[in-house]
This record gives sequence, structure tokens and C-alpha cells, in this order.
Amino acid sequence: MDVKVSTLADRPDLVEPVFAMADTWPEFVTQDPVGNAHYGRIATEFPQYALAAQDERGEVVAHAFSVPFALDAEGRGELPARGWDQVLVWAFSDLRRGVTPDTVSAISVVVAPHAQGAGLSGRMLTAMHDNAAALGHRQVVAPVRPNAKHLEPRTPMREYARRVRPDGLPQDPWLRQHARAGAAVESVAPASMTVAASLEEWRSWTGLPFDTDGEVEVPGALVPVRVSLAHGHAVYVEPNVWMRRVF
Repeated sequence: MDVKVSTLADRPDLVEPVFAMADTWPEFVTQDPVGNAHYGRIATEFPQYALAAQDERGEVVAHAFSVPFALDAEGRGELPARGWDQVLVWAFSDLRRGVTPDTVSAISVVVAPHAQGAGLSGRMLTAMHDNAAALGHRQVVAPVRPNAKHLEPRTPMREYARRVRPDGLPQDPWLRQHARAGAAVESVAPASMTVAASLEEWRSWTGLPFDTDGEVEVPGALVPVRVSLAHGHAVYVEPNVWMRRVF
């Protein structure tokens, strides 16, 4: 598939089509309150870090969002345990306070369902790295959501992230794409995203009964969801894998 990749800074007319594009995220993943508060702001407040791909007809078929932040700022220095949530908070806090960023974090790469299987995710990831370098950054980090981890939700993420193929590349397909783009596994972010909601909400998102206490496996979840019938709530704390590329 031939695509043209543009930043939303250059093509603000693509903001609406980007957000109108279909995706395949599990419904519960879109309910993270930090993400809901910040994700939609990237296109307008960091448009130079938001990429959109159009096919031959001009249809938006993929997008890739990243954010700049100051990793070496006082009190930081290490990639955070709260992963995806934390870099979003840091990026917008730094923007508000006028702090100069030194690092770019990947936030998402999304490919329209009908365009999947054509290698667009890897191409968008490479475009994100190239864009960060063109903007003068020296490194890109990513709190990666391994896309096959949901098949074994009870495997510890640290164990899963260490698995490699005979060629030395990660066994997980999405970790492998990041490795091919030049990134290396650095650590695990054990609480990269948190979704806490009532059992009624979880039932509506998943179609599952949520009628037992303890750990419940949910399709698309990387780890089990913890259910408390007494409190009428369930909590999902998603681990991600930190990967880093230094230019």
C-alpha cells in the first residue's frame, strides 16, 4: 500500500479524519482516565508529533502519536513505572510550564482495520522515529503494549518481555517491530495504565458477567482484571514494556 505520511502541524485538516478513523482497541482500554484527559490534546497541542498516513485516495488509514518531555528533569531520570499514563502527564505538564523536552515517547500507532496486514504499523513507527530525529531529539522511548501478551495474561510481563527468537529478536510481534526500528527492551512499566470502574461498566464493555471475586481474564487484557463483588468494582492495571532507541 502506497501512503503519504504528514504531520498534523502541516495538515491540520486531517485532525478530524484521524479521530474518525476506525480502530480495534478493546473498549475497556479506551476508558483510562489519564488517556481520556490527554490523548485527544496531542493532535492540537503537539501537532508536529502527530502523524497521519493517507492512501492513494486520500483516506486516512493510520496515525501515530508521540509526545516530547524532559526525562532528565529534577525528580525524573528513570523511565517511570506508571509508563504510558506518566509520560502523558509529564509531557503536558512540561508544555504548560515551558520546560524544554529532551526525549520523545511513543504514545500510539493505530492502523485502520481494513488496512492491517500491509506493514503500516512498522512504517508508522519508523516515521515516528524519523520525525523525532528531524525535530532535534536524540532518543525515543516507548511504553510498548505487546500485542500477543493477551493470549497468556497470567505470564509475568518480565518473563514475557525477555523471550526472543533464534535470531535474537523479541518473540512478541509488536516488541519485534520496535526492535527492528532500532529500540531495545529496557524495563517493565508495571502500572502503565489503570482502569477502575463499576462492575456494571465492565459488563457493558466486555459482555462478561463479572460475578466472581478475584482475578478475571478478559479478552484483550494483558493481565487479569481484579474484581471485588463487595465493592461492586473491578480494576485493571496494565503492564507495558519500556523500549528505548538512542540516535
